[in-house]
Amino acid sequence: MSFKHIVSRDNPVFKQLKRLADNARERREAGQTLLDGVHLIAAYLDRFGEPAMLIIPEGQSSVEATGLIQALEHVNTVMLPTLMFAELTPVASATGILALVKIPQIDLPSTPGFVLLLEDIQDPGNLGSMLRTAAAAGVEAVYLSSSCTDPWSPKALRGGQGAQFVVAIQTRADLIAELAGFAGMSYATAMDGESLYAQDLRGACAFVFGNEGAGLRKQTMAAAAKRITIPMAQSPLGRVESLNAAAAAAVCLFERKRQTSQS
Repeated sequence: MSFKHIVSRDNPVFKQLKRLADNARERREAGQTLLDGVHLIAAYLDRFGEPAMLIIPEGQSSVEATGLIQALEHVNTVMLPTLMFAELTPVASATGILALVKIPQIDLPSTPGFVLLLEDIQDPGNLGSMLRTAAAAGVEAVYLSSSCTDPWSPKALRGGQGAQFVVAIQTRADLIAELAGFAGMSYATAMDGESLYAQDLRGACAFVFGNEGAGLRKQTMAAAAKRITIPMAQSPLGRVESLNAAAAAAVCLFERKRQTSQS
């Protein structure tokens, strides 16, 4: 295997990789992002083909990373000092391999029957987890408001564990317009409303979730057909105020999955 050894932060290749790791606008304009770890890269390979570049650290890589590097030995590869490599990774414990890839485009279905709409989700790990849950529950399309964090950031991709490669995602979406045009029942999640478990979710169904702290905006809440809540237990010591956004999404999406599996 041949590779280019980069040791300076002033190198234009490293500077571009750093911009892609840090900046959503840069990723959007370049149409590229970075994948961290063997699992994500392998998932991308299965669906979209080879990466544009591999990035590896100095020193010994894991057995899995070494095997992938050998399998892709003809792909352009750069080696970085450990500290420079760490600047590109979303976690403290680096996996030993990154890949520069083209952001995939999955066409939105014309009339989706199971939809997730997310407003102002700020934590990339939360977003990645919600996308992973959506993929597992069979969601066909995900719409993200313009103020949502970027689903193609390294942290969101790591949280999604390949979900971004199997679910159609529309970023910078007008959620109110999407709700108005949805041919089915739409449900806005809130602290109060009808019980989730009293709903018939077997038809075309859309769930809307809001910001981790503030929840949904009033206009978005009003655009949904129904306002629902997830009933919670009350102990003698009191009641938990609410579920976090990722947990609430998992409960709602899999309640729909449960109902459709039984119909």
